[in-house]
Amino acid sequence: MELHEYASLDGVGLRELIAAGQVTMTEVRQVALRALEAANADLNALTLPLFEPAEPDPPRGPWRGVPFVIKDSGPFARGVPFALGSRAIRGAVALVDHDMMARFREAGLVALGQSTAPELGFSFSTEPLRSGPTRNPWALGRGVGGSSGGSAALVAARAVPIAHGNDGGGSIRIPASCCGLVGLKPSRGRTPSGPLAGEAGFGLITEFALTRSVRDTAHLLDAVSAPLVGEKQTAPPPLRPYVQELTAAPDRLRVALTTRAWSQVQVDPQVVAATEAAGKVLEWIGYPVEQASPELEAEAILDATMLGVIATGAAVLRAGRQPDRSRLEAVSRQVLAMAEESTALDVMAALDAQHRVTRAVALFFNRYDLLVTPTFGQLPLPHGTLRYDSPQHTARSWIREILDLGPFTAPFNISGHPAISLPLAQSREGLPIGVQLVAAYGREDVLLRVAAQLEQAVPWGARRPAHAL
Repeated sequence: MELHEYASLDGVGLRELIAAGQVTMTEVRQVALRALEAANADLNALTLPLFEPAEPDPPRGPWRGVPFVIKDSGPFARGVPFALGSRAIRGAVALVDHDMMARFREAGLVALGQSTAPELGFSFSTEPLRSGPTRNPWALGRGVGGSSGGSAALVAARAVPIAHGNDGGGSIRIPASCCGLVGLKPSRGRTPSGPLAGEAGFGLITEFALTRSVRDTAHLLDAVSAPLVGEKQTAPPPLRPYVQELTAAPDRLRVALTTRAWSQVQVDPQVVAATEAAGKVLEWIGYPVEQASPELEAEAILDATMLGVIATGAAVLRAGRQPDRSRLEAVSRQVLAMAEESTALDVMAALDAQHRVTRAVALFFNRYDLLVTPTFGQLPLPHGTLRYDSPQHTARSWIREILDLGPFTAPFNISGHPAISLPLAQSREGLPIGVQLVAAYGREDVLLRVAAQLEQAVPWGARRPAHAL
């Protein structure tokens, strides 16, 4: 298999070649390793030497032999070191597979590397002091979003067709927007969070992946989203396989659109125009679109998001190997201090805020089936725009700053609703712009059906970053 052929295929295309015997898993792995090395030289998106965790048997499952990378977001793959993007965490190795990694293995995916992430995952840029900035294949001077930034860069550069990500406030969707990808945050409880965590980040964090095509997202969700015994919350099962939504006829849906941030911050005019254009395409497909949005309080969103900050800080403090605080970035030190100082009353106040947001979103989806918004409020940011190591920030002021840049994603982590970013537009400078679709709880079927229709109406597969393979 030649590198150009490998880079031209999405995950489904690659797995079909493997299943048909036109290429072997060994050949795919070898070309994928070359692709990752070549892409990383430009992008700085890998944290470790390339690897393939030892498997007792050849991979099986529908994705057998398809390469991917995992994110440096904590103990995820048995035997693989992790650092949470931090210089202060050394010698930590995952002793067991995360339940999501077990699902990836059962599906047949083969992990070949680990992707970069900002320290503790608390940024909408991926520029940790540990490894330096991860560069955007569309424009090397721009960032890739965060926190699943390294994964997004490698998929956009076509080094791998699929990469692991997780999303606690936009961390799959915002990198997808910045890198021109499909990024689905499933409903709370759709994918597992154990065995080391229960409700990760007080339920804000959901595991899944970034892809280049809607069909990859649908096929992968079918492979990894079955309920797991023991999970505190599981999403309702779909009525049919998600892949069947890809060819389903348009349904009667009540669609709302907004480009106004609940915090009233300014949204880039090109992002506004891209979102409004998506609404026009939906009307052309046959969906009437109204201007409407949930009635949300910006401070409640901020208060509820702080639950994830407290939870992450507490998880680090409870870990067996404590970080060297002198080597933590400035905001991370504030996060640990906040976790130590928070009381039960603080947690209850944040939980109350979470419930206010959740109720408002749920009431909105009693009236509408789909909400269309920008994904990120800005174009991909120049490197250095966000400074996580700034001593001027508290944990709260930092979260406020990143939510001002990306105000549209966090409410749906808080409420648990599924949301997807689609690469529907590009700026005058040729930078990707993502548009977010949100559906009622448990209705990934609606998201994938409409996403497939938009992909057909506004195809993006032929767009290639300047620094793609």
